[in-house]
Amino acid sequence: MNKEQIERFFATLQAANPQPNTELEYTSVFELLAAVLLSAQATDVGVNKATRRLFPVANTPQKMLDLGLEGLESHIKTIGLYRSKARHLMETCRLLVERHGGQVPRSREALEALPGVGRKTANVVLNVAFGEPTMAVDTHIFRVSNRTGLAQGKTPLAVEQKLLKRVPAKYLEDAHHWLILHGRYVCQARRPQCERCAVASYCDHALTSRQP
Repeated sequence: MNKEQIERFFATLQAANPQPNTELEYTSVFELLAAVLLSAQATDVGVNKATRRLFPVANTPQKMLDLGLEGLESHIKTIGLYRSKARHLMETCRLLVERHGGQVPRSREALEALPGVGRKTANVVLNVAFGEPTMAVDTHIFRVSNRTGLAQGKTPLAVEQKLLKRVPAKYLEDAHHWLILHGRYVCQARRPQCERCAVASYCDHALTSRQP
C-alpha cells in the first residue's frame, strides 16, 4: 500500500465513522484502565456485561480495594481468566492509591509498571483517555495491517512502529479505533468480507484476490 492509497484508506474510514471510540463502556480514566485490563483474551461485550455490575459499586481504586479480592472475583467471574485478572487489578489499585494518589498516571512508564498493564493497554489509555497518538496493536490491528499491506511486521511492536510512521498525522489519533472496528466487523480472521469492504480498492489482499 503506497502513500496515496494509505491516505484514501483512512479518508474512507473517517468518512464512514468520523468520531470512532472504543466499544468498552467507561465513565472515567480509571474505569477505562480497569476495563482494558479485564479485556485481555475476552470480548468487549463480555467485559461490558461484567463492568455494568462492577463499576456501580467500585468505580475508584479505593472502592475496588474495599470490595476485596473475593468481592471483585464475584463481579467478574464471567470473564475468562478472571482470577488472575482480579489479582492484577487489585494490585494495580493498591499502587494507584499508594503511588499516584488514586489517579491513573499519564506516562507510559508509570502505566506499564502496573500489574497486568502491558504496552497495548498503556497505549489504549494514553490514546483514549489522554488523546495521545498511540497505536494499540491487538489481534485485529495486527491482522488488518499485515493483510492489507498497510504496515506489515512479524510482531505487534514491529507493526506498531511501522503504523506510527505510515499513518498520516491527521488520522493518527483515531486510527487504531478504525482498524480495530474494521478487523472486528469486516476484515475478519476466518473470512474477510471483501465484497462489502469500503477500502478493498486500496488493499493488497483484495487486489491480489481479484487477479485470475
